[in-house]
Amino acid sequence: MKLSAKSLLLSFISLMGFWYLMSGFFDLVHTIMGLISVGIVMGINHKLKTFSFYENETDVLKDLRILYAPYYFGWLLVQIVISGIEVAKILLNPSLPIQTTVVRFKVDYPNPHCKMILGNSITLTPGTLTVDIQDNEFVVHAITPSSFEGIASDKMPKQVLRLFTAEDRSVVSDFEVIKSREEI
Repeated sequence: MKLSAKSLLLSFISLMGFWYLMSGFFDLVHTIMGLISVGIVMGINHKLKTFSFYENETDVLKDLRILYAPYYFGWLLVQIVISGIEVAKILLNPSLPIQTTVVRFKVDYPNPHCKMILGNSITLTPGTLTVDIQDNEFVVHAITPSSFEGIASDKMPKQVLRLFTAEDRSVVSDFEVIKSREEI
């Protein structure tokens, strides 16, 4: 697999951004240390990026819709805050209205990176945890039924799809609650 210039540039920019965020220094000395560190990381990581782990694997970063990515990360941040407030309300309620639920569903995505982003987005959202991903099937644990609403309604999976394509179609299928607190 050959890496595109766009993929390398995105990797470099995101790593340098992370360097600046973590270091908090923007002077010449720290910038040079960052450039050296990013160069070393990209050099070591080059072998991993050029190795194909999946059949028909491609450099999907070239398919990433760069202009949509900031919208997605902003949208995800809002979802994280909203879910965090909901979980805080549950934890601060003396009756602790937790109704743990495990759900299973399948997704129809054009590449494995979509599944990785969805799994991470679910786990980053308070009140939900991606337990397993096998092929196109996800298993997710939720603290309350409202926690997995965005998945069941196909809202979050569609947002992830839009990172790579402009098409608007259903992503989730075969959604089922496989275990709820009442069954335990």
